[in-house]
Amino acid sequence: MQLKWLEDFVALAQTRSFSRAAELRHVTHPAFGRRIKALEAWAGTTLIEREKTPLTLTAAGTSLLDNAQQMVGNLKSAHDELLNAAGRHENLVALATGRTLARTLVADLLLRFRPLLGEGELRILTRSLTDTAQMLERGEVDFMLIYHHPLLAVRLSARQYTHLTLARDRLVPVTRANAQGRGQHRFGAKAGTPYLAYAGTLALGRLVQDHLANNPHAPRLQRVIECDSADAVYEYALKGLGVAWLPWSMVSAACKAGQLVVLGDAHLEVGFEVRAYRAKHRLNALAERLWQVMAQR
Repeated sequence: MQLKWLEDFVALAQTRSFSRAAELRHVTHPAFGRRIKALEAWAGTTLIEREKTPLTLTAAGTSLLDNAQQMVGNLKSAHDELLNAAGRHENLVALATGRTLARTLVADLLLRFRPLLGEGELRILTRSLTDTAQMLERGEVDFMLIYHHPLLAVRLSARQYTHLTLARDRLVPVTRANAQGRGQHRFGAKAGTPYLAYAGTLALGRLVQDHLANNPHAPRLQRVIECDSADAVYEYALKGLGVAWLPWSMVSAACKAGQLVVLGDAHLEVGFEVRAYRAKHRLNALAERLWQVMAQR
C-alpha cells in the first residue's frame, strides 16, 4: 500500500468526483482511477459506490476514510517532529521548482535571500510541474516556483494556497549569430528551418507546441533535435544546430553579446509568468521572511 493511494482516497472523498479529484492530485483521470482500484485491491473490498451521482463511499470506504485522514495527518506531524528533534525545522526552507528556473530566477533570488539565511538552509529541489505541485500539497516543500500560463494552469485550492507573480517572461525564437551579426538560420527556407524542440514532458515544450500549432504566423520548421532539458537546448542553439524558443531571461545576455539573434517578430513570442506558491497557514519564521522578500518587487 502506498501513501499516495490514501491521499488520493481522501481527495476523492472530499470532492465526490473522480475527475475533480484527479485534477487536485495532478494526475490523469485514468491513472487516478487505477490508483483507487489498487487501494481497493489492497483493502480487499469496494470502497466507492460508483453508480451514484455524486459518488458515495461504501461502509468500508467510510471506515477507511477516518483512518486515512488520521494516517496522513499523523505522518505529516511525525515528519515535522523529526525536523524539530533534529533542530532543523526553524532553520530549513524547501523550495521546489523546475531546472531552468533554478538556474535563472532562483539564482537571482538567492542573492536577495543571502542576508536572511544566516545559519539557515534553503533546500532547492528541481522537479516537473506536476511533481512540484504534489510536493507542495503534501507539505514536503514550503514554496513552489513555476511557469504560469493558461495552458499550464495548476489547480490549487484558493482557500488553502496563495501566490505571487515574481516575473513576466517570454519565449523567443533564437539562433546563433554569424560573423556579420545576422542569424545563422532564418525562417522561410523551403525545406523548413532546423528546429530544436523540447520534449512534451516539459512545461516549456507544451507552451511552444501549442503556440506553433495555433499560430497563423508560425514558420515552416524541420525538427532535428528533441531534448528534455532547456539548458541543453540553449547550448545546442549556441552551437548553431538550429532555432530554439528559449526564455528571454536565459538568452538576453547572449543576444546582447552578439552570440544569438532573435528571429521574427512579437507574433512568434510566447508570454508567460513566473509565480511563487505557498500554503496560507503560517510557515516557520525563516520561510515567512523569505516570502516577504519575494513579495518586495
